[in-house]
Formats: sequence, C-alpha cells, structure tokens
Amino acid sequence: MLTKKQKNLLLFINKKLRSSGVSPSYEEMKISLNLKSKSGIHRLISALEERGFIKRLAHKARALEVIKLPETASANDIYNSFSPSVIRGGLDETVNKKNEGGEISVLGSIAAGTPIEAIQNEVSKIPLPNNIEKNGEFFGLKVKGDSMIEAGINDGDTVIVKKTETAENGKIVVALIDDNEAMLKRIRRKGKTVALESANRNYETKIFGPDRVKVQGILVSLYRNF
Repeated sequence: MLTKKQKNLLLFINKKLRSSGVSPSYEEMKISLNLKSKSGIHRLISALEERGFIKRLAHKARALEVIKLPETASANDIYNSFSPSVIRGGLDETVNKKNEGGEISVLGSIAAGTPIEAIQNEVSKIPLPNNIEKNGEFFGLKVKGDSMIEAGINDGDTVIVKKTETAENGKIVVALIDDNEAMLKRIRRKGKTVALESANRNYETKIFGPDRVKVQGILVSLYRNF
C-alpha cells in the first residue's frame, strides 16, 4: 500500500509521461509535492521502484517508466481529464434555437472503440455552438462505442471536431489509420511510434508507426441527448 506522497508522485509522473512522453525532472516533482529538497523525491522514487510501480530506464537521465498504478486511483487520476463543452438538451431542441455560429456538417460515425470505415460524406447538419471560437473549419461525427467514456464521451454523442493535421500529445483527436479507418482516441507520440489511447481501462492502447496515422481534427465540444 502506498503512502499519500508516494501515490501523488506516481500519478504526477504518469500524467507527465502521458502528456509529453518525458519523465518530469526532480525539481518538477519536488514542486508538485511541495517538498523543500530533492532528497525526499529520491526516497519516494526508490520506494515506488521497490514496490514495482515504476522502473528506471538504464542509460537515460531522469528516465522513468510507470509499470502500474494503484488500484484506488480514479479515472480522473489516471487520464488527463477532458471536460467536454456539452450542449445539454439534445440536438432536437438545439437546432430550433437561433444560432449565430452557423452550421457544420455531420460526416457519419466515428468509432470510440473498434475502428470503423473512414469518415463518410455529409449525413446531416448541426449548429456550431456559440461558445466556440470560429477561427477554423469544423465538422461533426456521431460516436459509436464506449472506449472514451472516462473522458466524458458517451456512445450516441455527436462530437464537434476542429479540422487540423497536427495535435499536441494528450489531445483527443480523430485519427485516420492507413487512409482507411477512423477512430476517436487520445494521441501520444514517442520516438517513432504513435499511441492511440482509449479512456476506458477495458480497451488496449493501439500502437502505430508514424506514417500510418493522420490527424484529421481535434475534439472541441459535443452534443448529447438527455
């Protein structure tokens, strides 16, 4: 069983690795735990390593790998939380309201689980929420599957995506695989690999070569029927 400081440090390291692909520095760890010296961090790291939660990578400075997380960690501890701007009430109600942001096309379905066919042609239109900055192009997709539920994205939601070909580590994106399959996942790049992560511990992370994955857009909001 971990102490509170050990758990907090482990979760901080995990969050940093998932967001940037790089271990935090001892100075960053010290600040995150509000400690006065780095010696306490050394002791916590050694304790986590002895208990099998982390591993130091040989021949690399300040390189750590998280092996496992405590069973008591919550979904928000484990995943970088995405708090979607949810348009409540559902599309049937929203489309009848005055909309100053214009309309965007819904291009079929996107898998939040098993990959499905690539983005399709327009099947309908929905209003673009007024709280979104209009500096770009947007499209909508209907979510199928439950692999992103711990990021607040449910089966049946309609996600709103901003078109882009690039995305920072940790962003939830529409990723096109081999120009054939599209999926909604959190993206991580490390070295020559691209990881597409689910926000559901029942699903495995999918690893691809960089030439196989193309970013189609970044998730910015969603509609949900209640």
